Amino acid sequence: MKSTKTFSLFRKIAFAEGMSFLILLLIAMPLKYYAGFPLAVTIVGGLHGVLFIAFIIMAWETKREYRKNFTWLMKAFLASIIPFGTFYMDREWRKEG
Repeated sequence: MKSTKTFSLFRKIAFAEGMSFLILLLIAMPLKYYAGFPLAVTIVGGLHGVLFIAFIIMAWETKREYRKNFTWLMKAFLASIIPFGTFYMDREWRKEG
């Protein structure tokens, strides 16, 4: 049985994971290396790590529940490691949901 909650939660986590990745790359890392404030990377990096794991788990659950193929899962994974990838893929995911 397909649950729209699963796909909706997946998309919300994907958005949060994408935002945390951009904040890590564009704000926290420059603060660490140019302003000498490594705590920014510690905090944002930890949050991003939790969101990344949640994203992978929800991608797996979405694949299983919606009977997506392995290619779909690999696209989701690649989207999570490329800056702006989850936002780009969200257009496709919106059509699927």
